[in-house]
Amino acid sequence: MVKAIRIHETGGPEVMRWEDVELAQPGPGQVLVRNTAVGLNYIDTYHRSGLYPMPLPFTLGMEGAGVVEAVGPKVKEFKPGDHVAYAQPIGSYTERCLRPADRLVKIPSGIDDRTAAAMMLKGMTAWYLCRRTYKVQKGDTVLVHAAAGGVGQILSQWCKALGARVIGTVGSEAKAALAKKAGCKDVIVLGQGKFSDKVKELTKGVGVPVVYDGIGKDTFMDSLDCLRPLGLMVIYGNASGPVPPVNLGILAPKGSLYVTRPTLVSYTAKREDLVQAAKDLFAVVKSKKVKIAINQTYPLAEAAKAHRDLESRKTTGSTILLP
Repeated sequence: MVKAIRIHETGGPEVMRWEDVELAQPGPGQVLVRNTAVGLNYIDTYHRSGLYPMPLPFTLGMEGAGVVEAVGPKVKEFKPGDHVAYAQPIGSYTERCLRPADRLVKIPSGIDDRTAAAMMLKGMTAWYLCRRTYKVQKGDTVLVHAAAGGVGQILSQWCKALGARVIGTVGSEAKAALAKKAGCKDVIVLGQGKFSDKVKELTKGVGVPVVYDGIGKDTFMDSLDCLRPLGLMVIYGNASGPVPPVNLGILAPKGSLYVTRPTLVSYTAKREDLVQAAKDLFAVVKSKKVKIAINQTYPLAEAAKAHRDLESRKTTGSTILLP
């Protein structure tokens, strides 16, 4: 038996239970991992609330890191004692878990388990956003919403390392300094008028080629007005709620704009893409061009408190849960 955070019904943080779970031995293609650290992500709240439905009951959590304790038949790449990390499939809020071997990566020397757990899902999200969805080039000016958040800080640093000028938005004056530290040349505090007016001012009326938006409903419409003609609106999260139905006809007069809703699942569906994402992420972190800020830690048993703090926007950077 192992302890895990599970939910039997969707709802607020109060539905999360710290309970015993039976754990089998690893089967073909599986690896038994003892978690040393578990990452907290906004998508965890979507699963818990039912915004992203999952069959009940289930164990929460999308990313973590730990030590291999056993491997099943046909597993060649890993052995007991290896330090590994993962982002997906669901089920990381637990002391030990069975993981498909093809979803694991080895943690290289120079990166500790806590750092790996704090960055796998957020860091590989930043990877596909700036290296695949819109390939950031030197000289670009990009807009990153929630620049003081977990993905936002990594993405802002990575874009800066690629030679881009980063305009970041934050929810409060207190978070502006964090966004600046994460590489944002300019920071806009939301709620002080139309942020698109400020973006147009900062870009001399041109606009930006891409907006990276993990906020959703509250920022979508104004974000479209930040884009230059043929610009790309990237919605990768719904922190303020899902974007309501939109008449796609509005994209024409705003400059023949593009809109996409990408996911890490799609961008790392192939093993080789997952490995490349992790390799690029580990390299940029080891180079110190991207620093992973673990600003909060909680015992795994107190994951409900972590969810409350995350949803009330009390957290910044990355948060980890410790089994």
